[in-house]
Amino acid sequence: MRYDSPGTPRVTVTEAQRLLRDRTAALIDVRETDEFRAGHAPGAHHVPLSRIATAPLPDTARPLVLICRSGNRSRQAAALLAARGVEAVDVIGGMRDWAARGLPVEGTGLPGEDTGLPGEGTPGTVI
Repeated sequence: MRYDSPGTPRVTVTEAQRLLRDRTAALIDVRETDEFRAGHAPGAHHVPLSRIATAPLPDTARPLVLICRSGNRSRQAAALLAARGVEAVDVIGGMRDWAARGLPVEGTGLPGEDTGLPGEGTPGTVI
């Protein structure tokens, strides 16, 4: 785990996948709805950055792994959640790195905002 200069914990895609596989964390995708529907990691909860400060969150007894397209929005979301007293880390490289490593992606695959993600399937939980 790495820390940004302000102290926001960051993990690589590989570290995030390990946390999720071991069930020691929950995954939240903070992108907008069209991006999420186009392609997201299986099991991801959807809470857009615009709602992260006030939205109900899944299972805050575990750390939250936050992901977006490239890592910028998830880093902002992690800082907002830290202000709420929630333990959260952001994924360096976001869904771009996730997909580039060949990790599973599900969604409609329909064009919308350019997500750069392949994949078809059923969207995950939307909060």
